Amino acid sequence: MKHRLAPALPLLVGGGLLIGTLDLLFAFGFWAPRGATFTGILHSIAAGWYGAQSREMGLHSAVVGALSHYLIASTFVLAYWAAAGGWPALLRHPWICGSAYGVALYLAMNFIVLPLSAAGEPSFADTAWVASSVVAHALIGVLCAWFARKARRY
Repeated sequence: MKHRLAPALPLLVGGGLLIGTLDLLFAFGFWAPRGATFTGILHSIAAGWYGAQSREMGLHSAVVGALSHYLIASTFVLAYWAAAGGWPALLRHPWICGSAYGVALYLAMNFIVLPLSAAGEPSFADTAWVASSVVAHALIGVLCAWFARKARRY
């Protein structure tokens, strides 16, 4: 049975919106006790486009950060869904494959995407942040697998 994207897209995008929101809440929950604001977190995301000056760009860079974040999260889900078309094991083993996918996302974002962006090299000095981010990404991967599995029914 051939799976079509159009009927699955609302579920895939919905998964991206949920994952993006949970990831923002995770980051805010971690950094708020250290003085971060929600807008500051969005500025940090926009730093991928604008570099350090994103913090001085106000609402514009906050919106760009939010849109970028949700687009990336939705792409994570869509990519898992697409890959599962060729590798059905990704759907049969969502905990194992999803966790591995999430860790791979963490590695790709931190060792490929960020260094190539205007944000530059990430810092790994805060071991609590790094460890909790790896775990959060593993859970994000499981959520990607769950949404892809549901969307593959179309």
